[in-house]
Amino acid sequence: MPAKVLDSFALIAYFRDEPGAEAMEILLVTAGKKDSPLHMTDVNYAEVKYSIVKKNGTEAWEQAANILLGLPIDFHSTTRALADTAADFKARFKISLADAFAAALAKEKNAELITGDPEFKPLEKEVKIAWLK
Repeated sequence: MPAKVLDSFALIAYFRDEPGAEAMEILLVTAGKKDSPLHMTDVNYAEVKYSIVKKNGTEAWEQAANILLGLPIDFHSTTRALADTAADFKARFKISLADAFAAALAKEKNAELITGDPEFKPLEKEVKIAWLK
């Protein structure tokens, strides 16, 4: 299975059972069965946490955090090289800094970026994007 990087949009959709949740569930099950974890930056993890806490409350986050422990996702700390790539994306495209880090990790790993966030549309020539529906 080719490497796949999750944007926060994908994981939030999964936890909130929003459009794209079913596709995320399939990706997670497949990643677990093939022992091929999905990838996410700690920056995007923080975005997932604050989004859930802000909209759904601390208790919802605690439930999500417990579920996360069992999901086949490798979380990546930032490095100077990753930050440089993210800064380049942020400077050239109208995207959030967290989205820039997701795109940078996808580029670094030569991976597909899993998202439903239309903010990534301008980056389609920079990284391969698999759109959640």
